[in-house]
Amino acid sequence: MRRLLLSCVATLAVAGPAAADTRFEARLAGHAILPGASFVAPPANAPGYFGVSGRFTGANNHREERVGSRPSIGLPAYGSRPTGLSLPFAGQPVQGFSGIIPAGDGSFWVTGDNGFGNRRNSADALLMIFRLRPDWQTGRILHEGTIFLSDPNRIAPFPIQNEATETRYLTGADFDIESIQRLPDGSFILGDEFGPYLLHVDAAGRLLRVIETVLDGEVLRSPDHHALQVPANPTAGVPHRVRRSGGYEGIALTPDGRTLWAMLEQPLFAPNSNQPEGQFLRVLEFDVTRMSWTGRHVRYRLEPGATAIGDFNFIDDRRALVIERDNGEGDPALACAPGQQSSAERPCFAMPARFKRVYLVDMGAVDADGFVRKIGHIDLMAIQDPEGIARQRGDRAPDAPATVFTFPFFTIENVVAVDDQHIIVGNDNNLPFSAGRHLTRADDNELILLRVPELLRAR
Repeated sequence: MRRLLLSCVATLAVAGPAAADTRFEARLAGHAILPGASFVAPPANAPGYFGVSGRFTGANNHREERVGSRPSIGLPAYGSRPTGLSLPFAGQPVQGFSGIIPAGDGSFWVTGDNGFGNRRNSADALLMIFRLRPDWQTGRILHEGTIFLSDPNRIAPFPIQNEATETRYLTGADFDIESIQRLPDGSFILGDEFGPYLLHVDAAGRLLRVIETVLDGEVLRSPDHHALQVPANPTAGVPHRVRRSGGYEGIALTPDGRTLWAMLEQPLFAPNSNQPEGQFLRVLEFDVTRMSWTGRHVRYRLEPGATAIGDFNFIDDRRALVIERDNGEGDPALACAPGQQSSAERPCFAMPARFKRVYLVDMGAVDADGFVRKIGHIDLMAIQDPEGIARQRGDRAPDAPATVFTFPFFTIENVVAVDDQHIIVGNDNNLPFSAGRHLTRADDNELILLRVPELLRAR
């Protein structure tokens, strides 16, 4: 199957510019919710320190040990709105779903991300893979298990947060896991944003490999790569080409389990420049059998208005789903007026959601410039819901149509096909900093089941 895919790439690489994609309709078929304030206890053999998380999420990342003493506020770009929760938390939050794959029995494996958004504030956040089961009848998401990542065999090439402990659990100061695939032997490959690295862990979450990213012989690094440090010269920069939080948001495994395509979340910087090399993302091929990069790569073109991708999964040997999004959150009809500041008395969405789509692409059709062909897309801001299936709609304009459901989240980072008619899409709720469903309430973890037969049949 891998040979078929590569032969298609080679054959179609000279096919000329890709045709414009088609918009297909999406119909809501299910909606399940895990409340944002959902927590899990750390492992019994983890240091007691991890019974509390989010100590370092305040100003200047200064420590705060008193659980629930600091009300959370959304990110400044979104109006600094209160989200109704308080930090630090007792326990580890079940949140930040950033990649999804079927577990084979109706449940799904999903990644939590690094904790609270960056290396500086996530040293007390454990890295986890969750097993979830959406119940479309009740609207609940059942949390059926947690795998805590660890490095007992000292595989990480740098000191980890728990270096001196016996259990060596991994934290959000070590890696930022944003995408997931399961290999035929039951192990996982995870896409990281700090390196960016590919992480290979066994079925129990124990680190097996840390794999650097190589493009055309160059090791690609983000400003959070562990080999980089602030230079002693205040006028000297730290060279890097991957943007902060621009690593592997999506990794896709071919159905035969032999080839993985790793897609960067945001455009690379041009060499020796602070400008993007173009409005496109790099997608690199990785040979799973050899655990090495093949040297082959293609390009994914971002649409006008999009800033990043959120997830990437194959539906057959050459077609794949990709989430493409802007950085906005919230209903555009409740946007702040020009010059208006969001306040407790008059909350508004300072940067509302406008571009949230799922694309179907053909990885076997690459034009002469190396761009994969986009076949079609659905609009997550215009999901049809004539049967009123939505469990919650959030804060919307009073005249918003009751038969249209939106997914107005900043980060939408989960998409996978479940059969030949349906896909699942989920958000990363960035607990407790994102509030896209409601003006002044932290987002829940939501999974939606969408009926999209025309999209999945398109070629």
